[in-house]
Amino acid sequence: MSNSGMNMRGKITFYEEKNFQGRSYECMNDCSDMTSNLSRCQSCRVESGCFMVYDRNNYMGNQCFMKRGEYSDYMSMMGMRDCIKSCRMIPMHRGQFRMKIYEKENFGGQSHEMMEDCEHIMDRYRMNECQSCNVMDGHWLMYEQPQYRGKMMYMRPGEYKSFRDMGMSNQKFMSMRRIMDSYY
Repeated sequence: MSNSGMNMRGKITFYEEKNFQGRSYECMNDCSDMTSNLSRCQSCRVESGCFMVYDRNNYMGNQCFMKRGEYSDYMSMMGMRDCIKSCRMIPMHRGQFRMKIYEKENFGGQSHEMMEDCEHIMDRYRMNECQSCNVMDGHWLMYEQPQYRGKMMYMRPGEYKSFRDMGMSNQKFMSMRRIMDSYY
């Protein structure tokens, strides 16, 4: 099955202040510039679906994965230094997950095809780093450290020749996790 038939509507509400105070903005899809709706955002509530939030406009900067729940002070909980400036809804995917990771930029060096989570690419594949990838099926989170820790990046289907070109300079990823329907 293709993921186009499996999309689920998500709903997230952003609040200007911590603890769901101040003006609010409800979002049910991608928003590249939150500042046109709220001057700042310091807490949010995910009622359904999953979202990636970013501390810069146009889906750039530090990213944080948000699943259903309440985030009364997301900045201290998530370690982000700035407020949310953009968000992207993650469509639900059911079916196969496939991603090919590459050690170097431009699909160079060692490569391995993955269909499941990987806690540490060095332990599993003897790769020192991952600097490019091709996501063929599903939606993934990539982490800078083993065991799904550190800065993360959302990867949807497509080719990613260089993470540096995506605003992640000097970023190397060491673990990967599928965004499963159990998060929804």
